[in-house]
Amino acid sequence: MSVLTMPSSRPSSETELEAITQLAVSLSGQLTRVHEDGIAQVIAEALRRVAAATRVDGCQFVELDESGTVGQIFTSAGPALSDRQGQVAGPDPWLVARLTRGEVVAVSQPEELPREATSEWEPGSQPGTCSLLGVPTSLGGRVSSALVLDGGRRSRRWPQALIERLQLVTQILSAAVQRHRHENVLRANVVEIERLNARLQADNVYLKEEIKSYHDFDDIVGESHSLRLALTRVAQVAPTNSTVLLQGETGTGKELFARALHERSRRHARPLVRVNCAALPPTLVESELFGHEKGAFTGAVAVRQGRFELADGGTIFLDEIGDLPPDIQVKFLRVLQEGEFERVGSSRSKRVDVRVIAATHHNLEKAVAEGRFRADLYYRLSVYPIHLPSLRERVDDIPRLVWFFIHRHQRNLGRHIAKVPQSLLDALQRNPWPGNVRELENVVERAMIASTGDTLKLDAPLAPVERNSIAAAEGAENLDVVQRAHIESVLKRSGWRINGVGNAAERLGIHPNTLRFRMKKLGVVCPEGRGRP
Repeated sequence: MSVLTMPSSRPSSETELEAITQLAVSLSGQLTRVHEDGIAQVIAEALRRVAAATRVDGCQFVELDESGTVGQIFTSAGPALSDRQGQVAGPDPWLVARLTRGEVVAVSQPEELPREATSEWEPGSQPGTCSLLGVPTSLGGRVSSALVLDGGRRSRRWPQALIERLQLVTQILSAAVQRHRHENVLRANVVEIERLNARLQADNVYLKEEIKSYHDFDDIVGESHSLRLALTRVAQVAPTNSTVLLQGETGTGKELFARALHERSRRHARPLVRVNCAALPPTLVESELFGHEKGAFTGAVAVRQGRFELADGGTIFLDEIGDLPPDIQVKFLRVLQEGEFERVGSSRSKRVDVRVIAATHHNLEKAVAEGRFRADLYYRLSVYPIHLPSLRERVDDIPRLVWFFIHRHQRNLGRHIAKVPQSLLDALQRNPWPGNVRELENVVERAMIASTGDTLKLDAPLAPVERNSIAAAEGAENLDVVQRAHIESVLKRSGWRINGVGNAAERLGIHPNTLRFRMKKLGVVCPEGRGRP
């Protein structure tokens, strides 16, 4: 850098140099800890200390750009100001031009002012400044800022040792301002990213809601009044944490409704844990629900978390809740009331935050009256009951369901069904469907396997349900009676076969072991010499 100055005739004060050195040391640590809202005060105090140590009238820290435009100005008189606001006068244009070129400008008396400075004076006027010092500093290969000391009408010298120390102070101040400016840019970028993320999330939620509205809760297909009523109740209760009891016959889609409830709840980011109470052996129900400690019983070789622990923060779906053993009902009631339970083999209580969705095909009120189900548990579960309509209550939905199942299965089956005869749809709509939607899906899938062209054909005529079974089912209020009549009818049509080709379990859409459990529970006995239950 070139220096416009005159040789110093006397050495700088040691006290002055020591004060500037101490200031540089303290600033380097102080400016790394100061927050954005305090940097102006720290710089103003530093400028006051420079002015006091060098005995000048004022001190400024000026930001410069490549074109020589003055940006923000910090002064020893107070907080940061901008010359564009007219609140403080910046350096003269000739000084700014020199500083922008990286020159150190040192003026000890008026005679040392350059020609461009004196040309600005009016005839007969006296210069307002006798001494001044401008010290620029560079960052990233260009001049970014400068320190300007105004000696006023007093003449003074600017020793090289003092200039070097002031250059160090200028570099420290410039680096701090640039760092805070970059942090502000990053902070603004983070705020903008968060705003865009929030916008994307809001758009995602909106699009999901639109899709759900358009597609009828994803896989829940139909437009019938009874189905719409059930879906309306789902939409009402889903955002809450209330316990929900889904009531309906086997095959009416209780798990689909449970998933719809969970996905529309505040717990949708946490798991939905499903438990089929009817499929659990009575001796393992407690371990499955609440977990067990190592060595709690034969075969417990390690600690195991139960389903309630897995569902903590989310939702647990207890299907066929009416099949819970009485001793487990007591412990389940405690979880509902207090959110506490103990693992099998442990005396320590565990707490969970779980929303419960229960489902059953049983008439729980009748089970309570007969002493097979606890009354307090029933009232705790039935906070918000939802009736799921049987397929007999929504016959108009059968054509939509048929096409839904065709689109679901045709790729896996290697079929391309383009036509469904009206006569076939009429036959399907006349069928009583005691197995409900699950039974209809099985019939459609078998028909697709049997159809070699693009037209759907049944693999066999729909077997008529015996009239006495229909009469018993229609006249009965107990779902067990309806289910028993249907199971007996399907078993008769399949030759009482539970395993093998064309077995009753396959027709009912359930596992053979589940069918055996239901038969034992409902008292369905295979005739001697028939089938292998």
